[in-house]
Amino acid sequence: MILAMLLLVSCKEKNENLVAFSYDPESVPSLVTDEGYQLVSDSGITRYKMVYDVWMVFDKAKEPYWFFPEGLYVEQFTPNFEIESIVQADTAWFYVDLNLLRLKKNVHVENLRGDVFDSDELYWDRDNGRVYSSAYIEVQQGDARLSGYGFESNQQMTDFRIFRPHDGRLPLVEQPDSTRVDSVETVQAETTGLVPVDPVESVQVGTIGSIRTDSVNSEQTDFSNPNVRKIEAETESEGGEG
Repeated sequence: MILAMLLLVSCKEKNENLVAFSYDPESVPSLVTDEGYQLVSDSGITRYKMVYDVWMVFDKAKEPYWFFPEGLYVEQFTPNFEIESIVQADTAWFYVDLNLLRLKKNVHVENLRGDVFDSDELYWDRDNGRVYSSAYIEVQQGDARLSGYGFESNQQMTDFRIFRPHDGRLPLVEQPDSTRVDSVETVQAETTGLVPVDPVESVQVGTIGSIRTDSVNSEQTDFSNPNVRKIEAETESEGGEG
């Protein structure tokens, strides 16, 4: 009886000394991993390799996500295990239920052909196999360079378009007058190769790529999907990144 009383008193004293702890699943991760890499498979085939310094898991958040605050490096493989594309950024979020990767700051992408894409922000919608951005982007294709605002591509980064071309540099090839594009004021460029993007100078093009230019209004085309707009709206309402 004496031992039982002592145990009851001891338990009571411990309960009185408990400190209330408020756990916010939106800002406190359930798992933190330092410096590692993962191989991600799709239908039993290894398709991605992720390398990171810090991996934070917020699986209890309203919209579960992974956070890579110190950068992320991703290699995407073809079914033959060739590197199809390389993606890296200073900061990244992967929204698990949406299967959506958000890349932020010094985003750098290289595709299988050696084309290089640099931007401040990109979204990779894995379910639909699309890459989006409303930020400024620069594209380097061999000796050609083009840039602009608003970007959409397939996830292999081989079929893309820039919604508001800004400027660019293309190698000139002598061709008949029928291939000449004159007096380009504002154009929408859609391409699988090289495109003219200078809004004030005429550009002569030949066999360097297929070209189509269309008139567009001054407002940016709405290219993103609802998930991207939802995340952007939540970020702005919170007044910070997340």
